[in-house]
Formats: sequence, structure tokens, C-alpha cells
Amino acid sequence: MVRKSGLKKELGLFDVFAISTGAMFSSGFFLLPGLASQYTGPSVFIAYLVSGLLILPAMFSIAEISTALPRAGGAYFFLDRSLGPLMGTIGGLGTYLSLVFKTAFAIIGIGAYAAIFWDVPIRIVAVSATLVFTGLNLVGAKKTSGLQSFFIIVLLVVLGGFIIDGLYNIFFTERFDTPALNDHLTPFLTDGLEGLIITAGFVFVSYLGLTKVASVAEEIKKPERNIPLGMILSLTVTSIIYFLGVFIMVTIIEPSDFINDLAPAATAVKELFQWLPGETGTYLMVGAAMAAFASTGNAGILSSSRYPFAMARDKLFPSLFSNVGKSGTPVYSILFTTALILVFIIFISAEGIAKLASAFQLFIFMLINLAVIVFRKSKIDSYDPGYRSPLYPWMQVAGIFISFMLIIYMGWTAVLFSLFIIAVSFAWYYYYAREKVKREGAIFHWFALLGKHQYSDIESEFMEILKEKGLRRGDPFDETIIRAQFTKFHDNVNFEHVVEHVASAFSVELHMSKNELVKEFYSISPIEPALIIPEVSILYAKDERIDHPSLHVVKVDGRGVRKPVSKGAISSEDYIRVIFFLVNPATEARQQLRMLSRLTDIVERENFVTNFLSFENDRQAKEFLLHNERFISVQLSENTVQYEMVGKKLMEIPFPTDVLVAIIERDGITITPKGNTELLVNDILTIIGEPKSIAQMMKKYLEG
Repeated sequence: MVRKSGLKKELGLFDVFAISTGAMFSSGFFLLPGLASQYTGPSVFIAYLVSGLLILPAMFSIAEISTALPRAGGAYFFLDRSLGPLMGTIGGLGTYLSLVFKTAFAIIGIGAYAAIFWDVPIRIVAVSATLVFTGLNLVGAKKTSGLQSFFIIVLLVVLGGFIIDGLYNIFFTERFDTPALNDHLTPFLTDGLEGLIITAGFVFVSYLGLTKVASVAEEIKKPERNIPLGMILSLTVTSIIYFLGVFIMVTIIEPSDFINDLAPAATAVKELFQWLPGETGTYLMVGAAMAAFASTGNAGILSSSRYPFAMARDKLFPSLFSNVGKSGTPVYSILFTTALILVFIIFISAEGIAKLASAFQLFIFMLINLAVIVFRKSKIDSYDPGYRSPLYPWMQVAGIFISFMLIIYMGWTAVLFSLFIIAVSFAWYYYYAREKVKREGAIFHWFALLGKHQYSDIESEFMEILKEKGLRRGDPFDETIIRAQFTKFHDNVNFEHVVEHVASAFSVELHMSKNELVKEFYSISPIEPALIIPEVSILYAKDERIDHPSLHVVKVDGRGVRKPVSKGAISSEDYIRVIFFLVNPATEARQQLRMLSRLTDIVERENFVTNFLSFENDRQAKEFLLHNERFISVQLSENTVQYEMVGKKLMEIPFPTDVLVAIIERDGITITPKGNTELLVNDILTIIGEPKSIAQMMKKYLEG
């Protein structure tokens, strides 16, 4: 039934937006405003805006680490790999419980709004909804996010109408005249600035949807683009709707009623949408609320269940939770999460759930901001975020201070709960996980710079993540392959001679010392374990005098060349048949790692060595190393569409602007094309370019 595996990458930009937005819109808009107003009065809508601004440092930090390490588990994985497994355990269990609290709080809202129209027990409805969402999550992330997107579209349409109609009636009609408006907004700060800050901390739970995106990062396509963009769009839209929507509620609902109202949006809408017949407006708002709570419950189970899964993969939880079902979902982790949600729904009050969820999440945000500083200070080259937090490190320092102050203002209950979770997590790590886990976090690399030891395996793990992420737009991998030089040796050559031969060739091309290159090629780095492939060796060098990456590929006949241990080899028994030498500018160390990870991904293909050595010429070898979707090979044969190119110069052929004829093979010889190169019968063209244009050319020349 189940297997151990990674999770499928199925989620796009709108999925990221939908997961984050749905999680932030539900309880924060439809349940909390009235409860929160008891601490600050009508200024509660300002508290929502303040809370949205205060989460910015955490959002930027989460976006940075998520694009560097897109892994299931979100905050847990970040803290484990930055501060070590003890802090990872504390962060993982704490964030997991916070998200479960948040999810339970939202699902209770389904029952609260259902009770407006039907005489049903609130908690029974919430339990039933939980079981439905569990079934959806067991089916798969993509199907879950598809329903999520539908919920969000419905929600945005209805809330947009609510805000437009509300603002119009407040400011442009006499239904809510100025005296009434003043009565509802006076006194504005019932408990002063302290009350506003306490309220901002209380409604902070409304913005925890941002952390849910991090927990499903492993399942997001193009995470370096979609995670930060999706989070920024979500926070912007949510903050605006909170600010304006809660302002409308404060203005329309009597203050004495507002404090105790568990469905303030439904109450407010009864005074709006007068242009619709009967109670249509109320039905629309209740429908939107149900969609919001459903989206949060759905996304909450999706994201929180990834924490036990990720912790089990790292041996901090029983291995059972790392099992993945046929649909690519962590089955036992989802079922365990469902059980916890049901317990919280049945036994804990709504306000208690909100406070507890906010309290510990503030502590986690402190640690995540610290994690960014640790990762950067550790100087790990394979820590390669596609998005970097602005104003580093002051943004992170501000985030730590903000979270600390909000926890203090939330009172002893919040502090004691956070301390309780820390104590439980520490006990769990000490008595269960400590003997099973041998790794350390990036903070040990920071210590290494201060003369302490470091945990080198983390470099290798980050390198594996780089390999999964792939190349970044603008990385000149294809161009480097096209320019690559190839050399063939017989198996009686020794390894030192091969390295010196290639270093000599590079020294002429790059105008630098051969001995310096030889020394670089022989050096060992912590990422070496990620580059170990049978019969293949990948050597690399970097220097500030190099202005572009270059590649030299060596193929060795027969058994191969013996790579000696004393020169940094894999083992004394290793015989190498294909050797890649990659040199890069020193200023592009992370680009070099991305290109190395791409090479590793290619050479790990099944039967790579056998296939690669069978190619008759350099063109075939280069095509094999290129992205399949970014190139085509076209032969100018008679009776074909492409035969029309024969007799023309390359500059005369109207190729798309984003494609390039990179190689021409003529009579078995590879030549470098120029604009005035005239094409002849049976020439074989290797054309590279953007996938869309390559697909069009393939349809024209190979499928037409």
C-alpha cells in the first residue's frame, strides 16, 4: 500500500497563492474580528494591518530559505539544517502543533457558520468536515490544491463585492451617517497602544498561512519563482481585505454586539447587498465563509501533515510516518494529523486555540529569522537561494525583536505554553531521537570559521537539493556544453597525465598557470560525496581571472584510468572512463555548483557510461549532455522540409530570435558555425534555444 519516496512536484504559482491566501482568510476574517476587538476596541482593523506589517521579516526569511531548501517540513527542516536537530525537533513539533491548532480553529468556523442557517451542533459539523478533508488529502496534493483554487476564487469574488458595497454605503450614502460612524469608532484605542499591540499579537494567527507554503515547498514547481511571488501576492491581497473588511464590520455592527459575535461578517452583510433580493447577500457571505474555512481546513491538513513526514525521514519521528501512498501522499502522517485536529476541536475553546497557535508561532519566527543569519554566516556555497531577503541582516534582527515583544505582550499563558512545547520537544529529542541522529546544522560551519568543527555532510545534502532544483534561468550550461573540448585517451595513460594535459589546455585558453589549475582539480571539498558516480569523475576549479565557464571532457578506452587515493580519489580501486573538468569564475561559485549538479544529474542516467562512450563524434556527445527540451538535431536531407536551407548562409535563414545553430556536423567533422557559413546537403545542425521555440521547430522540421 505504501512506499518510502519523495513527494511529487505538482503545485504552481496559483496553488501557492491559493494555499497561503485560503489559510489566512478564514478564521482571521470570519471569526476573530469580534473576539480581538475586546482588547483594543474599534481600532481592531488597524491591529490587522500592523500584524501584516510585523510578519514581513518572517515572510522574507521563509521565502529565502524555501527557495534554497525546498523540502517538506518547512520550518522544521529550516531549523534542523541551520541550528541542528535539537532546534529542529523543537521547531518541528511546535510549528506542527501551531498549524494543527490553526486548522482546528478554522474548521470550527465551518460549524459556527453552518449553525446560522441550520440547527446543527457546531463541533459535530467540524468533525464531519475534518473527515472529508482527510479523504481529499489522501487522494493527492494536486487534487487537493485544485479544490483549494476553486474555494479561493469564490472567496475573492464575494469579499471583493462585500468591500466595494460596504465602502460605498459608508461613504457615499446616508444609511450609515457620520454621527453613527463616530459613535462606533469612539473611543478608538480602548486600551491604548498596549491594547493595540496585544491585539496585533492575538490576530497574528490570521497570517500563519505563510508558513503553510514553506511546509509544502518540496511539492512546488519552480520554487525559486513561485514561492516568494506567491507569498508576496498573498500577503498583499490578504492585508488589504483584512484592513478594509474589518473596518466595515466595526462601522456597521454595534460595538457591544461585535465583541461577542462569532460570525461578524455574516452580521455585517445583512446591512449590505440591499440591491439583491431577500437574504441573498447573507447567503453569499456564509457561502464565502464556508469556502474560506474549507480551504483552510483542506490546506491545513495538507501542510501540517508534512511535518511528521519530514521529521520521520530524518529519524526524529518513527519511520512509519515517512511512508508515502500510491497517490504520492504521506498516508500515516495525514491520519495522525487528523486525529490531533479532532481532539482539539472537541476539547479546546476557539479563543484558546487562537492564542496558543499565535504564541508558539512567534517563537518559531524568531528562530527562522536567526536561521537566515546562520546560513549566510556559515559560508556554505551550496546554500543557494533563488530569492534573497532585502535589508539583511537588519530585517532579520527586526523580526527577532518583533516576535519577542509580541510574545511578552500576549501574557504568561502564551509564554508558558511556548516553554511547555520546548520542554516536551527537548525530552522527545533527548530520549527518542538523539541516538538516531548524527548530523549537525549549518551553525557548525559558522563555528568552523571561528576555529570549531563543522558537519561536512550538510554540504553534500544541499548539493543534492541543488540537483533537484536544476539550473537557474541565465546559467550558461548549454553554451558551455557547446564550447566543450573533448579528448580521448587509451587505458594505458595515468591519471596525473590526464589532469596535466587538461590543465595545459585550459591554461592556454584562460591565460593562467597550469600548476594552479592542477592544484584546484586535486583539491577536496565537502560536496565530493554528491559527485561520486561509478566510472565517472567530475573535477572542478574556480579562479577570479576566469570570466566564463569552460568544460573539457575526457574519454578513456578499455577499463579506464586508475584514479589514485593520494590525489583525492573515490577509492584506490576506482577506474574512471569519463572525466569532466569544469572551470568557473570565482565570483560565480554557486553557479558552478548548479552546473556541477546538472552534470551529476546527467551522468546518473541509466547506462550513461556505455552510451556516452559509444558516440562516434563530439556532436552526438554534446547533444546527449544538452537539455532535451532545449535542442533539436536536424539533417538537411533531400525530400525534407529542412532541405530548403541548403545553399543558404545561416544569416539568411529566418530562425526565431531565441534559437541558435550551435554545431554543424559535415562529413563526420564537427565545425563551429558562423553567420556566413553556407549549408550543404546532409549537414546535421544542432539547434539550441528556448523550449517553446524548439517545440515549434520540431513540429515544422521533424513532425511536419
